[in-house]
Amino acid sequence: MDQYRQANGIRLHYLDYQSDGVTLLLMPGLTANAHAFDGLVAAGLVPAVRLLALDLRGRGLSDKPETGYSLADHAADVIGLLDQLALDRVILGGHSYGGLLGLYLAAHYPERVERLVVIDAAAEMHPDTRQLIQPAIDRLGKPVPSWETYLAAVKVMPFFYHWWDPAIESYFRADVETLPDGRVVSRSSPAAITEAVEHVLAEPWLEKLPLIGQPTLLLNATGSYGLPGAPPLLPPEQAQATVAALPRGRYCAVPGNHMTMLYGAGADRIAEEIIRFVTS
Repeated sequence: MDQYRQANGIRLHYLDYQSDGVTLLLMPGLTANAHAFDGLVAAGLVPAVRLLALDLRGRGLSDKPETGYSLADHAADVIGLLDQLALDRVILGGHSYGGLLGLYLAAHYPERVERLVVIDAAAEMHPDTRQLIQPAIDRLGKPVPSWETYLAAVKVMPFFYHWWDPAIESYFRADVETLPDGRVVSRSSPAAITEAVEHVLAEPWLEKLPLIGQPTLLLNATGSYGLPGAPPLLPPEQAQATVAALPRGRYCAVPGNHMTMLYGAGADRIAEEIIRFVTS
């Protein structure tokens, strides 16, 4: 499944889950990698679709240039990859940051996007989003003694409170590289992530939504992103506001929180809704 292509001057890594179904390109979250969607594959998304899961620049096994992490840079990478694969028009989607990138691509390259799947992202997120995602960013660039130490630290993150699904471990395995001395460190570039955050927060998202004429499915995790009583990362009212601003938007609530929604019952619901959406 591991594939590489030169696009927009860099080498991009992606997973190609071949099937005879329609092609769906999914883009992961801010610090995430292509294996973020392993839970959806296990839930039956493949072979209903041919899934292309991408490592964005600066993440996973894709190249990590020192600069160039605007939405325009990422979008040019995706369009370059589609050109390399001779795909004129695809169903496009993404989780979190990848969902926002999908909105950007649908607005700026409408001729390349047939339909759009947005997983827990919206024009306006929770007002404390920067603080809520900080634990995920803080782990970047800091070597830890071993894979076991790394995984143990991941398991006690607030958004995994009393939850664990072994299926998520393939994602975290892909998240790190092993150093010669046996320590492990995240593959995502801290500088890249910081630059990407600043660009995405500065984007005038509300101005772009009316430009997106493609049918769009927004899947929203309604569970607490943290300890009991914490809010969802994307409150339903804000997700529904984005859907209302889209000419052809559709809203669907999904069990789990921003991270856990991609596994177990959340993944089952997401796979079911995407299959219905792309084949209708």
